[in-house]
Amino acid sequence: MPPDLPLHPAHPAHPAPDLPVDFVGGTTAVCDAVLRLRGEALALELGRLARELLGSPEGRYVPGPGLVEPGLSPAGVLRHAVMAGVEQFGWYEVSGCATYDADAQRRLSALAHLTASLMQMHSLAQRSTHAYAQMEAQLAQQSQILDQIHESVLTMDQMGYITSWNRGAEALFGYSALEAVGRNILFLYADEDESMSDSFAEQGGRMMEVRRRKKSGDVFWASLSLSPLRDLADRPTGLIAYLTDITERKQAEEQLHHLAYYDELTGLPNRTLFSRLVDQGLTVAQRNDGAGAVLFVDLNRFKRINDTLGRRIGDELLRQAAQRFRDTLREEDVVARLSGDEFAVGLFDIRQHFEATTVAQKLQAALDAPFMIGGHDLRVGASIGISVFPQDGGDAETLLGLADIAMERAKTADANPDRAVAFYSQDMNQGMQERMRIESGLRHALGNGELMLYYQPKFEIASGRLVGTEALVRWVHPQRGIVPPGEFIPLAESTGLIVQVGEWVLEQACAQAAIWQRAGLAPFRLAVNVSAREFTASLPSRVADTLQRYGLDPSWLELEITESTLMHDFERVTGIMDRITALGVALSLDDFGTGYSSLSYLKRFPIHTLKIDRSFTTGIPRDASDCAIAGTIISMARQLCLRVIAEGVETLDQLEFLRQAGCDEVQGYLYAAPLPAYEFEQSLRENWLLIG
Repeated sequence: MPPDLPLHPAHPAHPAPDLPVDFVGGTTAVCDAVLRLRGEALALELGRLARELLGSPEGRYVPGPGLVEPGLSPAGVLRHAVMAGVEQFGWYEVSGCATYDADAQRRLSALAHLTASLMQMHSLAQRSTHAYAQMEAQLAQQSQILDQIHESVLTMDQMGYITSWNRGAEALFGYSALEAVGRNILFLYADEDESMSDSFAEQGGRMMEVRRRKKSGDVFWASLSLSPLRDLADRPTGLIAYLTDITERKQAEEQLHHLAYYDELTGLPNRTLFSRLVDQGLTVAQRNDGAGAVLFVDLNRFKRINDTLGRRIGDELLRQAAQRFRDTLREEDVVARLSGDEFAVGLFDIRQHFEATTVAQKLQAALDAPFMIGGHDLRVGASIGISVFPQDGGDAETLLGLADIAMERAKTADANPDRAVAFYSQDMNQGMQERMRIESGLRHALGNGELMLYYQPKFEIASGRLVGTEALVRWVHPQRGIVPPGEFIPLAESTGLIVQVGEWVLEQACAQAAIWQRAGLAPFRLAVNVSAREFTASLPSRVADTLQRYGLDPSWLELEITESTLMHDFERVTGIMDRITALGVALSLDDFGTGYSSLSYLKRFPIHTLKIDRSFTTGIPRDASDCAIAGTIISMARQLCLRVIAEGVETLDQLEFLRQAGCDEVQGYLYAAPLPAYEFEQSLRENWLLIG
């Protein structure tokens, strides 16, 4: 659905014909050739493009003027002049085919119009640049004769205050000499930081392109040249500035750039710019030992819609789909339209390759809502292929080609093409399929009662009595039985499902604690894990509402947070913590020693307990490093007046070391495994002493 080639201003009576789909790919090539090449190299490249676009064995571009009759000659040669107004740059001629139909003539005409437009703009930019350079050189030689020329010339002292203002400056800026003289040059600046020193004033004699503001408020581009003013003793007294309006040239350059690097229909980067941006992103990712991915997106059912309802509807559908993709992705992600109904996405800030799957699913979900265009309710989907950096390749073109292969594999292998996603690597494909299966099952489990809570008790070392318990979520799958938390908790965190899981755990834990409270048991702390995703400003009110709903005393509840929660926005995190502790709910820091939290911050957080991670407990007492770490954490916690609990305690030797080191509480299989609620309560009543 390429757009119509716009009418050239010099030929209002001869609009360029509609371009076929396969012509669009040549547009960038023509732009690139005009920008980069000259002389014979340019002619050879344009001739090659003409042969390629018309599928002709023979063809060439001939530069220079010449009498050329457009159309097909009796000898079977198809020609078309490359003209802009009355200026002829050359002509195209192709031959060697048995016949050239009207479509071929339209193609050659469109190619000639495009080439002429690009050459005219490039010629204008070159002539303008040359003219401005000559003018500024002339002004430099006449720097003291300010009022004898019509160009914009002004002088300023060494502090940047204007000392003279000629008639050219009045015409350019709209300020009279009376309004301008005596003011600092900064009042003309458009977007520079006025608090910064003027780099131009420090480097007199340099020619630069700047943005300046007129009295009317209009902002324009100017070529600025500064030269030093000196007194008779050759001491610097100020600067003389020459300014020329180059807005038209800048606009011509921007138009050339946009034609070369952006898709005119959607405004997205084209394949050329996409490759450059992805290569830049991959360079940064490689420097940071990061990962990247390229997604190849192919719209399903688009061709049928375009063929049935026409190009106008198809174009609008592409524009809206592009906007949905842009709205779905992050600012740092790159999305481009390659051609037709094919798009590409570059991801650079990802930790694991499977995160690209989440992005792919979001892009597919963005197409779920129907497109209402021209009174039609239109629906399209997308098949997506993914290649990964650095495993699959190290540059954009390689990754894009492999992602294309993966997309075709996804489209043919999946029963629902609109949800088809595939990695180029078979190993990654298998991992993705397993991950998607678990994710789908977990969503089903949340709504179908397949989750349940187990409770692992916490004991005080000194007395041996129970002081609390930790609520641990378990997934009881109807076919697989109990799914290990290590399989679904990391997945829940990466997909955001951890928020729903966390809400369910808090609800069920408080409901169970309320049952024990009504049964007359003395309060003990029931710890609930809270992920970093859940630790938001809404958490305190959610906790308060849950406590009120079940009539539960806050002394029953403890929230365990991880060190990663403390790493972002200290003031915000502290505020949330203070609101939670104000409810009477205790806070403990889980997995302590595995993160990067600052000890200077730790003493300012309202934490009640530190939990030593099981990775350090396991090596006690054989591993000297684990012993040193555990001992240091316990000593530091005591100095901060915090209680310490060690998890993963399984042997008497571990318990004895922790007792000697001064640890307060332990949790682990030495005492009890996690138990369902009824078994936990039975053991509580029959075997465990409860501190009341």
